[in-house]
Amino acid sequence: MRLRLLDATIDCLVEYGYAGTTTTKVADLAGVTRGAQVHHFPTKTDLVTSAIRHLAAKRTEVAMAELDRLKASADPIGDALQLLWEMHQGPVFSATVELWVASRTDDELRRQMAAVEPIATSSLVDFGKALMPEYAGHPEFLHAVYTAMDVVRGILIASWATRDQAELEARWARGRGHLRLLFAGLLESAAAPR
Repeated sequence: MRLRLLDATIDCLVEYGYAGTTTTKVADLAGVTRGAQVHHFPTKTDLVTSAIRHLAAKRTEVAMAELDRLKASADPIGDALQLLWEMHQGPVFSATVELWVASRTDDELRRQMAAVEPIATSSLVDFGKALMPEYAGHPEFLHAVYTAMDVVRGILIASWATRDQAELEARWARGRGHLRLLFAGLLESAAAPR
């Protein structure tokens, strides 16, 4: 029942936005009573932030399942960047952005998102460390991973204005090229004798 509620919450956020997502709509979509929904998630904020936390955990599982393939790849950085891009596609990212924007003016949601966001982000950082453990201790490693996430997120958000797939792919190709340079520089500096 909890999983149905969490999945229905994401669907509602994508279809109706944060303002249009109500606990009643979520309960109806999940096929549960309002009382059952309240039992599991007492408030709308609890419901939406739990959904994002749940999906961040699922996203981490997907990434970790790709770890061996990426380590064996001839282009682990390029493939890891592509996986990061693919992980931000679809309803999970759209729902997350809805919550980021809504938290600007909703103090309770902002407090909840401030607790959830580091968990979601740290899962991607942990994946990067597992992929490149020899570089994870480099002082610039975290900055490079955060920059990669910022580039992916920025391109995707900006693409909503035009919805032009060719433009989106071109922007990602350009961004990925610059990120590759960033990571290549990081790897070179980490390998240089000190």
